[in-house]
Amino acid sequence: MPGFSRERRRALKVLADAPRGLSKEMLVVGRGFSAEMIADLVIDGLATVVTETKSAPRGVTITVERIRITDDGKKAIEGVDRGADS
Repeated sequence: MPGFSRERRRALKVLADAPRGLSKEMLVVGRGFSAEMIADLVIDGLATVVTETKSAPRGVTITVERIRITDDGKKAIEGVDRGADS
């Protein structure tokens, strides 16, 4: 995959290890990825944004967005790890 940097592969591996996904804040602040690179993974179909709505006490509704790896993202890192692209 052209342009498949070490950093993109690392981000996908982090997402692959988080079955429920991670928030953008956790990826950017907690893991040091750029917001632009995370957006590019979503645009390229390697990751997706899943929105969950939760009910909190007192009728408050909280919306949480998590970034999750897609099947294409999993295939991409498997192919790179096998040496198909470096």
